[in-house]
Parts: sequence; C-alpha cells; structure tokens
Amino acid sequence: MFSIDRLRALAAVATHGSIARAARTLHMTPSAVSQQLAKLEREAGHALLQPHGRSVRLTHAGRVLAGHADRLIAQLASAQADLADLGSEVLGPLRIGGVGSAVRTLLPDALAALAAEHPRLTPTVVDGEAVDLLPRLVDGELDLLLVESWTTRPLAVPEGVTLRTLIGEEVYVALSVHHPLAGRSTIDLAAHADLRALADTAWACCPPGTEPHDTLLQTLRTRGVEPDIRYLLADHLTQLALVSRNVAASLTPAMSRRPAPPDVRFLATCPALRRDIRAAWLARAQSPPVRACLSAIAAAVATAVPEVPDGDGEEG
Repeated sequence: MFSIDRLRALAAVATHGSIARAARTLHMTPSAVSQQLAKLEREAGHALLQPHGRSVRLTHAGRVLAGHADRLIAQLASAQADLADLGSEVLGPLRIGGVGSAVRTLLPDALAALAAEHPRLTPTVVDGEAVDLLPRLVDGELDLLLVESWTTRPLAVPEGVTLRTLIGEEVYVALSVHHPLAGRSTIDLAAHADLRALADTAWACCPPGTEPHDTLLQTLRTRGVEPDIRYLLADHLTQLALVSRNVAASLTPAMSRRPAPPDVRFLATCPALRRDIRAAWLARAQSPPVRACLSAIAAAVATAVPEVPDGDGEEG
C-alpha cells in the first residue's frame, strides 16, 4: 500500500519539475521530500526518478505512478471537501487572479454576493494574463483563476488543473468610423480586399505571449498578412481609445465593447473569432471558498455581456 504523503511528494515533483520547488509547495525540506521519494521507490519496486543536469526528472515508471497519484489526490481532496461542506462555514482567504476584462465584468457582482453571503470570507484579486497566472496557481499562490481561451489558440493547462467554461463570446475587429472598412458589418478573412485593408492598418494589441496577441498573429499570418502591431497594451479599453482616434485597430471581445469610446465600430469576422472565459483551479485544492466563488460567478454570467448593436460603439 502506497503512502498518500509519498504519492503527494511524487505528484509535486512531477508538477514543479524539481525536488526543491516541490518541497516549497509541500512546506517540507528538500531532504524530507527526497526521503519520501526513496521510500516510495522501494515500495514501488521501480526507479521513479533519474538525474537530469542539476535536477531530476521522472522515469517512465515515475510518470505512470504520478498520473495515478494525481487522480488519487484529487479524489481524496474531493472526499475531504464533501466532509468539510457538512455544516462548515465558508471563511478565510480566497486568492483570485484573472484577465482584466473578466475581472471587470464578472467579479464585481460575484464579490458583492460573496460579501453578503459569506462575511468571513476574505477574497483578494490580482489581474494578469494566463501565461503569468497559471504558474502561480500551480505553485499554490492563487486559488482560482479567470482565464481566456481563443478559438485559434486553445488554452493549455498543467496537469492537475481543472477548467470550467463560464462564458463564450464573439471577438470583433474594432475600427475607427473613419477607417475604409468602417461601413461594413463583417470582415471577410478570405477576401483579398479586406486583407489588404487590414495589412495597411496599425494595430493595438495585448503583449506578446498572450492569447489575443497570438490570435492576431495567427489569424493574419495564415492568410499572408503580417500585422503592423505598434501598440502593446494589456487593457482592451485603452486599445479602444486609440481606435477611436483612428490610430489603430484592435481585436475586441464582446464583453470589452462597453463602455466604448465614440467613433468606434465593431465588425464581426467571417469565419467568426471567439473567446471563452474559463475558471481554473487545482483539482486537489477545490475548497468551499472556491466552490462558493464559482457559484457566485455563475450567477453573474447571465448579465455579463450587454447587448451592443453591431457597428455601434456608443452607449445607449
């Protein structure tokens, strides 16, 4: 019979890639983790780790057992959570991270509901991109994420991270009313004339390594157009401020269309570009606060994206 603590040590090494990082996550010394792994190897009858430079990596047997360990740990966490829910109060810290548009649109109502229903819960929020937030989730620095996944670049997550799609929405090309394509309702990504107009347009976009940036590159490069990205701005509303002055175009998800500055038109694309907002958490760390927050966010989703007529960036 394998010890759950030893399996947890193996799973941590598999997730974090080193004994030292696993030890920090488990609040143990590297020596103690090494001792647990040595005992687990004797129990398993197979070598589970092998040297790799100044670190270690899992053998084939180690990867097989680590996969089972992740599932067992998740099942144990689920059992513990079910027991904790019996008469337990939702309280303590809840550390949330998310992309700006999702934080702005989904969290205010959710946080207000949590404050009313669970006054002893103390949520904190930090915004950022998935590329930066996911490592912090895996390292135990955050409990719950709101991240984005675009159709052209589906979100990849580490082993042990659970995803739940909260909302799916269309992505538009935002143009100034003075742009040559502004009189259109749709941009045809297969039409040579439309692509030429986009090639002659400067772009405002999220920084490299983010889903919006990679989506813009992939969408246009696969059609022979190299986008002229001049403005690297993480906030969609800041991008739209440049669009309104006919300085740039941008890719704008539906939930970021309002409040939009005047003189901006939103054009759908054919084929359609889409974005999902997903919640992400560690399966083995789903706590009553995480579940309460997921429930509150789900209640906020119904009113998350207000109706904005196509081509109209003005409020009202």
